[in-house]
Amino acid sequence: MSASALSTLTAALLMVTGAPAPQPVSVAARVETPAVHDDEAGGHADADDPAVWVDPDRPGRSLVIGTLKEAGLDVYGLDGRRLQHIAAPTAPGEDTAPGRFNNVDVVYGFSLGGRKTDLALVSDRGRDRVRAYAIDPAAVAAGRPPLKDVTAADAAPVFSASEAEVDDQRTAYGLAAFSDDDEAYVVVSRRSETRVRLLRLEDRGGRIGYRTEDTLDLPASFTLPDGTDWTPCADPGDRPQVEGMVVDQEEHVLYAAQEDVGLWRVGLDDEEFERPELIDRVREYGTPWTYDAEEEECVIDTAGDPGFGGEHLSADAEGATIYHAADGTGYLLASSQGDNTFAVYERQGANRYLGSFAVTDGPATDGVQHSDGSTVVNVPLGRSFPEGLLVTHDGEATPADGDREGTGFKLTGWESVAGAFPKPLTIDTESFDPRDAD
Repeated sequence: MSASALSTLTAALLMVTGAPAPQPVSVAARVETPAVHDDEAGGHADADDPAVWVDPDRPGRSLVIGTLKEAGLDVYGLDGRRLQHIAAPTAPGEDTAPGRFNNVDVVYGFSLGGRKTDLALVSDRGRDRVRAYAIDPAAVAAGRPPLKDVTAADAAPVFSASEAEVDDQRTAYGLAAFSDDDEAYVVVSRRSETRVRLLRLEDRGGRIGYRTEDTLDLPASFTLPDGTDWTPCADPGDRPQVEGMVVDQEEHVLYAAQEDVGLWRVGLDDEEFERPELIDRVREYGTPWTYDAEEEECVIDTAGDPGFGGEHLSADAEGATIYHAADGTGYLLASSQGDNTFAVYERQGANRYLGSFAVTDGPATDGVQHSDGSTVVNVPLGRSFPEGLLVTHDGEATPADGDREGTGFKLTGWESVAGAFPKPLTIDTESFDPRDAD
């Protein structure tokens, strides 16, 4: 993307007066994956988070990898067709939790057993591990199942001090992967806690293990501008957790969405976390709430809102992803799950808010609601997505068989996002190295 094209999108995302557009623009997805169902007949499949692997030889043959929680992983082609299913690990004992795959990300070219290997990395919430799957380009080309489990047998729990503690399920939750020179890392958040941990991947005899590099605890309570203290809405005993995360590996910055708080920016210096900065708040920030024990849910007192919240995200703040422009700039996208929109920020500088969009019903698919994870690719992906691809989780996928509730993933051409604004973006489709794609 040229600098002039980037400035065109920046201007298009603002009203001619210079003020942000008051309403999100609508875009339509081009492809959807088959709906999955969180019931016994559907194998308790609940779609959550996607990643994209870019085929370096034929980008049009790239893969979408999606987590299904208790049901494991599905691998799709760019046409939405399922190519492979991987089951989550079974429970190791009668009274222990089975595997439950929450988030997924991809790193390219990790040296494994002396060979450069692309990896899909998954947070296993059920067993508190990071699972690793080698991606075989030759298998992709031959039409064979392309992912193979290469997790080390001695991979330890990410957060739990013992296997008994794993079953308390304060376990590995959100995940973002990145590379730095010849090393590869994952950032993992902890369910029901504010803790985030940085892990370095290790080759353990041709399989993937990891060790802790640093740990960060985000705030669990906040002092509001009027001097009062506020704790975000949560079930009793829980703290405001993080799930959606992305690492800008060129800028050495982690963006972490704390669901009931907002979007954090955290520098990474020599593989250590720097001081976190809250760059945007959810609308509900600072609003009083009570806990309804009978319904087992928080009740927000909207009438008592003191007005300290943000304007662009509705809780939960969820999936974060980065669009990399060819000139070194780009965009940070975050899912505003509470109002079914996606907020767009500048990647550079102070991450200025630019506007919002929603994926709504179109001629090929229904819209996207309650989106958890998302990922965007700036690489032309063959004829199907010649100007890049946005993949979003859909929490209310229209099922093919009637009344069953379904979830899935939607694939949207990036030009649909850019072209939805008053001055459509002309995207530079120069050749990119897929292994530099986020």
